[in-house]
Amino acid sequence: FARLFFIRMLFAIILIQKKVCKDTEKQCILPVCHKIVIPIFFELIEILLTLARLTEKNRKIMKKTGWIILIAVLVLLFIIFSWFKGTYNTMVTKSEKVNEKWAQVENVYQRRADLIPNLVNTVKGYAAHEKETLQSVIEARAKATSVNIDASNLNAQNLQAFQAAQSGLSQALSKLMVVVEKYPELKANQNFLELQSQLEGTENRIAIERKRFNEATREYNTYIKMFPKNIIAGMFGFTKKPYFKAEGGAEKAPEVKF
Repeated sequence: FARLFFIRMLFAIILIQKKVCKDTEKQCILPVCHKIVIPIFFELIEILLTLARLTEKNRKIMKKTGWIILIAVLVLLFIIFSWFKGTYNTMVTKSEKVNEKWAQVENVYQRRADLIPNLVNTVKGYAAHEKETLQSVIEARAKATSVNIDASNLNAQNLQAFQAAQSGLSQALSKLMVVVEKYPELKANQNFLELQSQLEGTENRIAIERKRFNEATREYNTYIKMFPKNIIAGMFGFTKKPYFKAEGGAEKAPEVKF
């Protein structure tokens, strides 16, 4: 279109020049137009067409580059979102695993507490005059069962109170076992033997579940402390969870002797 436009312009100039030459009866400069003006016009046309092609090419390149940048930004955002989502969900999973292990700990401690009334009644049948020892066991059991911790409110202070109450019950049971040693007939009682077996198994289960709870807690605490996961943990309130602390003699599995 540009070439056609300039050609038309050129012919218009030539026609005007012919008329001027005819009217003025002067020497016409048409040969000069053919030798100089026309080549210049065509050169201008070629330059304009070249610039137009370059502009169009640059426009296509810029458009293509814009799409590439947009796609790269979207991919980067998707990667960041996926990592963010995966990290958050992993924290939730590990936190729920700790809660699950805590529930198992509570179950085995409750199992021990449920065995104590039958144990006390059995001992009372043979050692009714050991009221002080039996009463201490009953009171320790009542205190231990009164300390309940919701998994969502599990912190160092609450766990320490729970552990202290359960330790008090363990000490009361140990004193009761000393009393049992004085009564051979009690030790031979079938009901007592069954309770003995169940209580020993429960104490072993307590040690196992406490260990599993500590392992799950350590895994969770380590995960939320690692950078940059600790940033997400701080944003969404994932805090450190407490461990069961070892007590005196805890390097050995709990043992109930009768």
